[in-house]
Amino acid sequence: MGYEDIPILHYLGIAVDILLVWYVIYKLIMVARGTKAVQLLKGITVIIVVRMLSQYLGLSTLQWLMDQALTWGFLAIIIIFQPELRRALEQLGRGRIFTRGGVPGEDDSDITVEAIIKATEYMAKRRIGALMSIEKETGMSDYIETGIPLNSMISSELLINIFIPNTPLHDGAVIIHKNIIAAAGCYLPLSESPFISKELGTRHRAALGISEVTDSLTIIVSEETGSISAARNSELHRDLSQDELREILQTELNHSPKAVSSNRWQWRGKKNG
Repeated sequence: MGYEDIPILHYLGIAVDILLVWYVIYKLIMVARGTKAVQLLKGITVIIVVRMLSQYLGLSTLQWLMDQALTWGFLAIIIIFQPELRRALEQLGRGRIFTRGGVPGEDDSDITVEAIIKATEYMAKRRIGALMSIEKETGMSDYIETGIPLNSMISSELLINIFIPNTPLHDGAVIIHKNIIAAAGCYLPLSESPFISKELGTRHRAALGISEVTDSLTIIVSEETGSISAARNSELHRDLSQDELREILQTELNHSPKAVSSNRWQWRGKKNG
């Protein structure tokens, strides 16, 4: 081996080192994407940006506060991200952290829309209570773990059977990830808002509660009246027709500009409770 080959091997080693580091970072981001850790990471990014701006502008007090936050941030991350770290280590032990995620057809939101529409129509006519939460950007892994894992392709027949009274899974919420029913019988946090109407029951409070901590869209079928409601961004929209529910689902899941424009006023007009 000549001396002229040493720089080439050196640069090749650096390139491989950088690629490996970026790959590990990418996989860690993919693990955190399905959890609430993403929102916390955004908060850490804000702290770093504020730290840089305070140094540039000469704001010594603010800079000192940011330095303290970053100094003790490592310990805070371990405490705050404990569930996510545990899940990542478990996946590493199973050899799953470096495998490709996803399921076939997970981007076909039309399947989810049609299944929910058909199921809610059936259950509303028969006054079968139901609670279905659709995961979006904010992960719901913590709530999925409270239920019975299904990981089944969504269908109206399966949704109806889950919520039939006196069956093992009817009590609790169904959490939907893409077009997959991730789990049933899940426990959602109840809203403690004092402005909720007294006539609303546990399902509506749970739907509002999950909408306060995630960006999920939650559909409720009332067991008492058979009415259909939807909760998102801490707001409850009640007494929806099938057409209105379809437009809401298409707006939230397809992100269609046309659907957003046509549905904006109905979201505002139906808010209640």
